[in-house]
Amino acid sequence: MVDPSALATWANAITVGRLLLSPLMFIVIPDHDRGAWVAFGLWFVLCLSDGIDGYIARRHGTTRSGAFLDPLADKVLVLGAMFILVRSEMFWIVPVAIIAVREFVISMYRTVVGSRGVSVPASRTAKNKTLSQQLAVGFALMPLTAVDAPWLWNGLLWAAVVLALVSAWEYLWRAHLARVHAVHAI
Repeated sequence: MVDPSALATWANAITVGRLLLSPLMFIVIPDHDRGAWVAFGLWFVLCLSDGIDGYIARRHGTTRSGAFLDPLADKVLVLGAMFILVRSEMFWIVPVAIIAVREFVISMYRTVVGSRGVSVPASRTAKNKTLSQQLAVGFALMPLTAVDAPWLWNGLLWAAVVLALVSAWEYLWRAHLARVHAVHAI
């Protein structure tokens, strides 16, 4: 098992690589609605690396730095790609803005409770939200579905909105219950 305070781990190296490759991803996303195989291929590899670093972290032990870096890399990559797709008029700003606000609120919540030593691991709903976001972007980038199946990636985008709101509610509800239990324990 790796030391929870370790910074130099294989999982963190993959996560940092994903973070550093994000600007390249934003450059290769086309400014048209026909998709691009290069963008789709890079997106696929970056999303796959998210699963690989998670697998390595679970197998060898998670770290505090990884708990911070992995969600940060996910947010930078997904929200950056979504806003580029908004700019190219593939994604509508409303669902992307809802997701962005949710990410900001939950990140602030995690920062506040993290400063008190409380860890907030990703819920199953939040993991499904991330997958739905990744699939929405992926299908919007893949030439086969970018033009012929906008219903697919739009449906996944709206599913991500629903999952974002549900997972935010779950986190905030758990925080409320924890406060109630803390008050009653006194």
